[in-house]
Amino acid sequence: MINSMFDVTGKRVIVTGGAQGLGYGMAEGFLESGCEVVLMDISDKLDKVVNEFCEKGYKAHAVKGNLGDRPSIQKMFDEAMNIMGGVDVLVTAAGIQRRHRSDVFPMEDWDAVIAINLESVFILGQLCAKRMIEQGKGKIINIASMNTWFGGINIPAYAAAKGGIGQLTKCMANDLAALGINVNAIAPGYMATDMNEKLLKDENRTKEISERIPVKRWGTPNDMKGTALFLASAASDYLSGAIIPVDGGYLCR
Repeated sequence: MINSMFDVTGKRVIVTGGAQGLGYGMAEGFLESGCEVVLMDISDKLDKVVNEFCEKGYKAHAVKGNLGDRPSIQKMFDEAMNIMGGVDVLVTAAGIQRRHRSDVFPMEDWDAVIAINLESVFILGQLCAKRMIEQGKGKIINIASMNTWFGGINIPAYAAAKGGIGQLTKCMANDLAALGINVNAIAPGYMATDMNEKLLKDENRTKEISERIPVKRWGTPNDMKGTALFLASAASDYLSGAIIPVDGGYLCR
């Protein structure tokens, strides 16, 4: 009985940003657990990644497009629905980073970060929610950040977007819980991914961060799998509007 609560076999999953980083790790976790997964990404790596998953016998599909463009989001969603016929789980892992001090932060970088890290999350969440309402159940898993709570340094657009993800998650949870849809978020800590490449090259900042993490290491995409699978399963049916840190204890230090 307990094991069946965590079973996600056969669920239809959309993972944005699935060609790399945390999105890749979570997509892999769903595929390993018997799900059918559409990986959405703009990266040229996408087809290669999906082909490799398919060669392992997994039901993986590639939907390529620009999540920073509203019409493209609709086309990508429609393509995913044509492939899978519906959606049980949405994971909004796509994200970009731009680093400049706040007083010189370019507006074009602001627009790009907000469009992908916040606006696309709402648009895809809304599109998926409509399908999920029809079927009476569904799971939306947003990807927040330590910057949902902290301001960060030289990342005003990213901090604003991730703060927004926290509030968006709570509002959508309030709106949709009674309709059978669980909306929650995972807040990764400092992760050793391509997005943090510049940060990892800053020896002083990396040392400062590492010393604060109680487990004494940065996270990896594999560290996201368990929490994502829990939030996609029946085991989390009474969890709504939560933001779960996966951070090695950073937040409570």
